[in-house]
Amino acid sequence: MTGPLSGIKVVEIASLAPAPFGCMVLADLGADVLRVERAGAPGDGLTPPDGPLDRGKRNVKLNLKDGDDLRTLFALVEKADVFVEGFRPGVAERLGIGPADLEKHNPRLIYGRMTGWGQQGPLASTAGHDINYIALTGTLDLIGRPGERPVPPGNIIGDFAGGGMLLAMGVLAALYERERSGKGQVIDAAMVDGAALYTAFMHGMHAAGLWNQPRGENALDGGAPFYDTYECADGRYVAVGCVEFPFYIQLLAALGIDDPELPFQLDPTGWPQLKEVIGAKFKERTRDEWAALFADSDACVTPVLSPWEAHEHAHNQTRGAFIEVNGVRQPAPAPRFSRTPAAHPEPPTADESTVRKLLSDWMVPDTHIERLLG
Repeated sequence: MTGPLSGIKVVEIASLAPAPFGCMVLADLGADVLRVERAGAPGDGLTPPDGPLDRGKRNVKLNLKDGDDLRTLFALVEKADVFVEGFRPGVAERLGIGPADLEKHNPRLIYGRMTGWGQQGPLASTAGHDINYIALTGTLDLIGRPGERPVPPGNIIGDFAGGGMLLAMGVLAALYERERSGKGQVIDAAMVDGAALYTAFMHGMHAAGLWNQPRGENALDGGAPFYDTYECADGRYVAVGCVEFPFYIQLLAALGIDDPELPFQLDPTGWPQLKEVIGAKFKERTRDEWAALFADSDACVTPVLSPWEAHEHAHNQTRGAFIEVNGVRQPAPAPRFSRTPAAHPEPPTADESTVRKLLSDWMVPDTHIERLLG
């Protein structure tokens, strides 16, 4: 393994998207991630098919309700730096693998807990999904057109930005702190907390009187003509983000708009008129024609690409922003490092020789290795 986390050992209890994403980030950065799938419960839907979130990981199976398998898990924990689980509060404790249980085997262990609602609170033990977490924090209310219902932004904000990435950041911070204290600690990474965190800027704007209009009528939520998407002649779209006045002037010039009677850029009462004028211009050419025209401009205009065509854009190609792993196109590891670059991710594997080498490098006793591979 290469990358800044080379040598860091992570035990991940298999779960759904947020925790696997956080552990994917750790694996991308060079950590050895051993994913423990729960044996003895086939078809329970808890372990989805392998995909990009599992890249760079090694897989084993254990029955966490079996005493011998549990002792094997403890043997792994003794060698690990990080342990990650995505159970509802109290489940890990009932299985005998809660923070207090594992601390006995490794007081330096960083214990990451990935949940939706967190470890405490009235909703802590209830079910939920991304849409629920972002709804309760006010995040979902920000997204949508005026007078229309809020639009779910996939499961990006709660599961991945506010969940898995928050977990990975917490792990990195705890590892750094351990260098000074020599002690492990527990990370309560809750998607509801992460979703709230991502609205910090909007709270500041609101306090300054700059984000007080209903959904879709503010400067950065599609209300302003200089920060929105526009339909082109072919039915596809461009994104416009010329907030600063010099960039806005470049937009008007490129569109051929030269009307001294037009409303001022920052006058909200004139925004509907400006949108109509700008929108009519964008409908005169196709998306890709506009993309070519604005390619070297500071007008902040870009094509709205689908996830399945983004890899074709010249900028993404030059940076290698997308790669293929096991025949599946996916985003490349990020960020990038000058001295310890991340390696090209490998597919997840349960190959006996590969897993055996990893466990031997961890100095896991042979008796437990045979059980993990059996």
